[in-house]
Amino acid sequence: MTTATSTHAFWLAGREATGDDTLEVTSPWDGRTVGRVSVPTEAQVEEAVATAATVAEEFAATPAHVRAAALDHVVRRLGERAEEIARLISAENGKPIKWARGEVGRCVSVFRWAAEEARRFNGGEAQRLDSDAAGTGRLALTRRFPRGPVLGIAPFNFPLNLCAHKVAPALAVGTPIILKPAPATPLSGLLIGELLAETDLPAGSWSVLPVPNDRMPGLVQDERLPVVSFTGSGPVGWSLVDSAPRKHMCLELGGQGAAVVLADYSSEQDLDWAAQRIATFSNYQGGQSCISVQRVIADASVYDRLVPKIVAAVEAQVTGDPSDDATEVGPQISEDAARRIENWVDEAVKAGAKLLTGGKRDGATYAPTVLEDVPADTQIACEEVFGPVLTLTKVDGEQAAYAVANDSKYGLQTGLFTHDVQTAFRAHRALEVGGVIVGDVPSYRADQMPYGGAKQSGVGREGVRFAMEDYTYERVMVLTGLEL
Repeated sequence: MTTATSTHAFWLAGREATGDDTLEVTSPWDGRTVGRVSVPTEAQVEEAVATAATVAEEFAATPAHVRAAALDHVVRRLGERAEEIARLISAENGKPIKWARGEVGRCVSVFRWAAEEARRFNGGEAQRLDSDAAGTGRLALTRRFPRGPVLGIAPFNFPLNLCAHKVAPALAVGTPIILKPAPATPLSGLLIGELLAETDLPAGSWSVLPVPNDRMPGLVQDERLPVVSFTGSGPVGWSLVDSAPRKHMCLELGGQGAAVVLADYSSEQDLDWAAQRIATFSNYQGGQSCISVQRVIADASVYDRLVPKIVAAVEAQVTGDPSDDATEVGPQISEDAARRIENWVDEAVKAGAKLLTGGKRDGATYAPTVLEDVPADTQIACEEVFGPVLTLTKVDGEQAAYAVANDSKYGLQTGLFTHDVQTAFRAHRALEVGGVIVGDVPSYRADQMPYGGAKQSGVGREGVRFAMEDYTYERVMVLTGLEL
């Protein structure tokens, strides 16, 4: 890696390149310069897209073992450089080092799953057609083929792992990818390029281009990139759909993660566990996660005992320097982001919400905050706060809990604290979300499982195999004149 005072090259069709301008990457914690990144010119972006389109057919025909070996190489190198990479994530993102280390571990898993799936994906499925008289002597063979080069647009909150969720499935199926990392956190995405450059993947099968957001629409609308995989805010994601309605879009957007605590989850041990998990995952990474806990919906029979436990657990969260191993809550990505959260909390309190703890800003850091009795027409009640703010709601009974959980334009994941398996199945049917996590918070995600939302939380699914399916389509071949 280059130093913070030198300029990081980007990756153009598999090789290092530099442009005419640079972008300075600064720490959200203390404002220091973490690195400078060269920004591609329009001509260089055009070269990357043209090369991806040109190499697409060749790359699709690459043997699976070649693609899997490249992905395995990235797995090994991530493991060898894990602490260095975690420090890089923490520096550019402000993420506490304990969570940055976890992100590196998850990224290793993503590339490992991709290597495994590359070896077994697209094996084909045979279907007899002689179940109908007209199909006598015929056999259908179905396989999946790449839709074409992918544009992967990654956010700042998981600057390594969400880049991996774009890149690894694309390489596993043999389709070129152009990765656009977030302008605030491009260094982690560029590091993935550094590791890919050590492999034997075809030139042009991947590029990492740290272009500004105002140049994104041109890439989205380019017909040579038929698939767009975007993780980010709802307004931006849906605007991409509007700008290129015929593209195949995979959108992982916002959420208002709810933790539902039902009446049967009532022992002191139960409530201690729920409170600790809620406090941790409403504040981890400063609440800057689409599945962080934003809403707690608790049955009236447990609510009064649960609330003080949550408040105490939130107040115990260690806020401070992200490079400190003890820190659990770091800064927001910018002071502007923290100021927005401050304004939303102030609005809710002025409208009648009760502030139980927190509610203070120090530069880019916002204190872990708990609110009660939040009016339904405030921004915190209606929108994704994307910060360390938790709201509490008391309900009477299971059905009321589901109704409140569903009373959101978002539908990403919900956590359900219950011991009853029949209740779990009812919730799975009733909750309008992409995932129901039983016995834990909505923030749980395993990188191999299908991950995505309903309603305004997006379309399509991440999770390595499921993204591979989104990047490909079925093509059937019918064989005629067979003796079956």
